[in-house]
Amino acid sequence: METPFINHLTADDFTQVYEPAQDTFLLLDALEDDLSYLRAIKPHICLEVGTGSGIIITALAKILTETLCLATDINPFACTIAKRTARRNDTNIDTIRTNLVDALRPNSIDLLIFNPPYVATSDEEFLYNDFCDVNRTTSDNLIRAWAGGHNGIRIVDELLEKLDNIMSKRGVMYMLLLRENNPKEIMNKLGNLNFETSIFKERRIPGEYLYILKVWRTSYS
Repeated sequence: METPFINHLTADDFTQVYEPAQDTFLLLDALEDDLSYLRAIKPHICLEVGTGSGIIITALAKILTETLCLATDINPFACTIAKRTARRNDTNIDTIRTNLVDALRPNSIDLLIFNPPYVATSDEEFLYNDFCDVNRTTSDNLIRAWAGGHNGIRIVDELLEKLDNIMSKRGVMYMLLLRENNPKEIMNKLGNLNFETSIFKERRIPGEYLYILKVWRTSYS
């Protein structure tokens, strides 16, 4: 699984969207490690929520050539930049400017990728009530990319509430979390929602400890 080229992106682009970093590459590594599983389930629709630069969904689009690859982001610049990343890497994705999965058909997603804003912040910094304001500044767009509110899980909790409605029967999700997000608590929440979970991959990086959570329906094997 090749890491997509991002040499078309400029310093100005990275004032608008999150620049790929060690969390991004851990997620890419996890998807590569589970590539045989992903090919076996033959996903019809793959969705990356909060695509940023588009590097993750582009990598998957190059591998899963029979899959419709979609990306959502609340940041309109991210939707544009992600499509540029796909074109630079000779593949195609579709982008939708929306909040999380709000514009998607119920029970349609076979493969969901989510690297959420996971940094614990004050609710003032989180700016939750203004996320759909189209007049946001560049600085606000970057805050959206990392500010997670209390315990860094405000956006995670919002997605979990929508997960049963959006995932197909065979659907699987890979989600990146920080140790401070309390992954075990999130796994318990998912269990109560009738999802199975496992810590698929983990890595210590300077100043952080990261996990990749794999999530699938209890009834699917």
